[in-house]
Amino acid sequence: MKVRTRVAPSPTGDPHVGTAYVALVNYCFAKHHGGEFLLRIEDTDQARSTPESERAILDSLHWLGLSWDEGPDIGGPHGPYRQSERSEIYKKHVRQLLDQGDAFKCFCTPARLEEMRVAQRAAAQPSRYDGLCLTYPPEETARREAAGEPYVVRMKVPDSGVCVVEDVRRGKIEFEWRAVDMQVLMKSDGLPTYHLANVVDDHLMEITHVMRGEEWVSSAPKHVLLYRYFGWEMPKLIHLPLLRNPDKSKLSKRKNPTGILFYQAMGYLPEALLNFLGLLSNSVVEGQDEMMSLEQMAQRFSVEHIPLGGPVFDVAKLDWLNGRFIREGLDHDAFVGRVRSWAFAPARLSRIAGLAQSRIERLSDLGLLTAFFFAGRLPVTAEQLRGGKLDDLAMRQAFALAQWELDALREWNVVGIERVLKGVADALERKFRDVARPFYVAITGSPTSVPLFDAMELLGRDMVRERLRTALDVLGAPSKKEQDEWKKLAAASAEESE
Repeated sequence: MKVRTRVAPSPTGDPHVGTAYVALVNYCFAKHHGGEFLLRIEDTDQARSTPESERAILDSLHWLGLSWDEGPDIGGPHGPYRQSERSEIYKKHVRQLLDQGDAFKCFCTPARLEEMRVAQRAAAQPSRYDGLCLTYPPEETARREAAGEPYVVRMKVPDSGVCVVEDVRRGKIEFEWRAVDMQVLMKSDGLPTYHLANVVDDHLMEITHVMRGEEWVSSAPKHVLLYRYFGWEMPKLIHLPLLRNPDKSKLSKRKNPTGILFYQAMGYLPEALLNFLGLLSNSVVEGQDEMMSLEQMAQRFSVEHIPLGGPVFDVAKLDWLNGRFIREGLDHDAFVGRVRSWAFAPARLSRIAGLAQSRIERLSDLGLLTAFFFAGRLPVTAEQLRGGKLDDLAMRQAFALAQWELDALREWNVVGIERVLKGVADALERKFRDVARPFYVAITGSPTSVPLFDAMELLGRDMVRERLRTALDVLGAPSKKEQDEWKKLAAASAEESE
């Protein structure tokens, strides 16, 4: 049996280091066993999925040095490799489940489901669909469907007994069926949920080993049941530990940069970042050099060496490893080439020069004016931020609101950035020029610089997010209570502007 693994990112945001971590594990396992590694795009969330996000994911994984044997960009015998292009396949399998009596149509409205959940919470019961529509006789289901009532398709789940999930690394994991929800398999818009599409695609693409994050452990019983209903052999499951912050909390962009593009913009070498992720996913044995190529990581890979505790994303360790690659992995000419491609790519340099030209009197002015484009985190102080008309509270509100709204931007461009920052000024009922000043300081290090929106677009979402987070930390990160209050403020402002 040929080993076949996959990574299946969702193109709903910027590429995450967690995606690279999972991709690397799947790649190394497949190549260690002489197998094949696939990339599949899980884009059934049409409201949030974008072609730009998909391209960023593919580009960032390629930048790291990863490649795949089949995928949406190169094709293969098991395509299409985008779930949005496989709708008829999913509908066929849903009809099979309905015909077998292993799934049913659910006509419950969102209001009715919310009432059910409230009642379950009040009774300290598990949040689980109560099976109302499962009790309808066939003629009632047909009547509702004929009347045009919207419905979803749910899977049937046993009311009693235990499901045993076999995890190659963790062993047997037991779940009581009565705690497993009757999962929605197909939404009212005819698109599948993750659970159905995941199982169908893995089977049809002949995936032998599913290696995914441990957050999916609780979903495993639903997948076990679907494989049973379809009469298919289930692939081996290996649930990987989540990456953690130094305080052991889940790695999150709220605490640390998580975007692959951030580390690229910071000047980390792709082979160093990939090596670092490899150390998190497969610990080295005593005496092994921690500096490894991708081929060496694949050769040494072992499921037994996957840590069960959450590996810590230690940036200091990444810095040390990156330094080794710079010093030991590059000769002088290669180093010059890396510097040129990182900082002085023609298209980027042209944009920077265009923004600076009207603001200088000597070419030597370029250094100080544009230095922030070539920096990572800026050493901004509270005193620098306080030079304008906003007090600390207003600046903290402005930075926090901007972070949330900028994260939600579907497309990162000057138009969207301008709309967000001017919306922040409106929410705070302040003049935009007063709000803009602290943003200039946070983003460029100076109260005056090149055009702010253009600078933010060129720096990229990840770097902007980190600089705003740094400025907010300098003034004092908001408490949970403050966050809730400020989000209400932003929502009220948005309603007034509509």
